[in-house]
Amino acid sequence: MKPAFHHLTIIVMTSDQIAVIANVALALSFIVGLIFGIAQVRTASRDRRERLTLEALREFQSREFAELMAYVSISNLPPTREEFMEMPTSERARFMQYAQEMESLGIMVAEGLIGMDLVDKTLGSFVTTTWDKYKTLFSDLRRKQPDPFLGEYFQWLAERIEERMRLSPRKPFHESHSGFMPK
Repeated sequence: MKPAFHHLTIIVMTSDQIAVIANVALALSFIVGLIFGIAQVRTASRDRRERLTLEALREFQSREFAELMAYVSISNLPPTREEFMEMPTSERARFMQYAQEMESLGIMVAEGLIGMDLVDKTLGSFVTTTWDKYKTLFSDLRRKQPDPFLGEYFQWLAERIEERMRLSPRKPFHESHSGFMPK
């Protein structure tokens, strides 16, 4: 009569073999964790950019911003610091608030927090035409204060938009996507 069980092989591993298997498992778990971490960072970065884009859109559509735009577009800025300081405080405040808004916008674009496309589509040449109004006064302020950094991101943003419009102007959406239907 033959036994009811088959031949069993017992594998004996040394401590070195066990250590190698443990190291490989540890390395694999590290790699999986690293890949997961990178994916999470990218997702968080994209989410932050989307949030900032939506906040910027809301700001561009606010009544306060619309009033600033209207005021800046119909008003003239004096060319010198002295003449600017003679303006009523409320008028100076409006001009400076708009300049600060453009400075903040330029910083966000330069830091990659929002895209140049958003600025181009929402404000476009208004940034460049308003910078042209501010240019002479800011040059005078930069010399006399002295503050060479005054309005640097506003200027940079205006120059980039002007360059973009000159080198690769975009068509209006209604022309470039006339057959487009969102899902």
